[in-house]
Amino acid sequence: MSPEKPYRPPVFQHLDSQQTPLGLLSLRRRTVPSLDHLEVHEVVLGDAFLMSSLFTVVEEALSDLGLAAASDDLSAEPSLDVVVGGLGLGYTAQAALKFSAVRSCYVVDYLQPVIDWHQAGLVPLGKELSEDPRCEFVHGDFFELALAGKGEVHFAPEDPEKRFHAVLLDIDHSPTKLLHERHASFYEPEGLRSLADKLHPQGVFGLWSDDAPDESFLSALREVFASAEAHIVTFDNPIQDCESRSTVYVAKLG
Repeated sequence: MSPEKPYRPPVFQHLDSQQTPLGLLSLRRRTVPSLDHLEVHEVVLGDAFLMSSLFTVVEEALSDLGLAAASDDLSAEPSLDVVVGGLGLGYTAQAALKFSAVRSCYVVDYLQPVIDWHQAGLVPLGKELSEDPRCEFVHGDFFELALAGKGEVHFAPEDPEKRFHAVLLDIDHSPTKLLHERHASFYEPEGLRSLADKLHPQGVFGLWSDDAPDESFLSALREVFASAEAHIVTFDNPIQDCESRSTVYVAKLG
């Protein structure tokens, strides 16, 4: 009979809480005894669970799929300028910066505490992203910036005329399950056209969704972009002991 492993109490550490326009935002670190005491970081808004470092596959797939499409035509443009909408725990931005073709990555987040946590090193990827010279944190409302008119400040504060090769968005739960109702107009053809105006002629828009592919949203994308696809991304969910699925939309101009 093998000896029993010594008891290890689970760790639960409250790292920070800040009041925001959306409510109380909290960062915590804990271990999961059932997963060999794996350490995870979590962000909670009020009583709502927002994100966890336990589930990062789809966030990384958003960058991988989006930038693979944006990298199709690099013969004339050797470097990519990218926008990531939603910093979160940083996994979408980190995956984007793994592409050697990425020249700049503007990471937009509405919640200043999330940016502060990265800059203070309170989250696992904070130091890596903060010290990468290609990465710039932008405190702002992604949707307001995406809908900005010609010549108005958008994702690159220092250059209102700047265009991007890819915009990767991970904020709302899906195009219909929104964190705020004011986001709804962005997902309509007119809102998507405003975003497309900020892209290069072969530019790409990528979107994470926690729902199954939505044909009505795909139709809206195809009104604006030359092509649009929905990729189903599966990942292991050890908490529920099942395989979970999310969707990554990839739409391309030209």
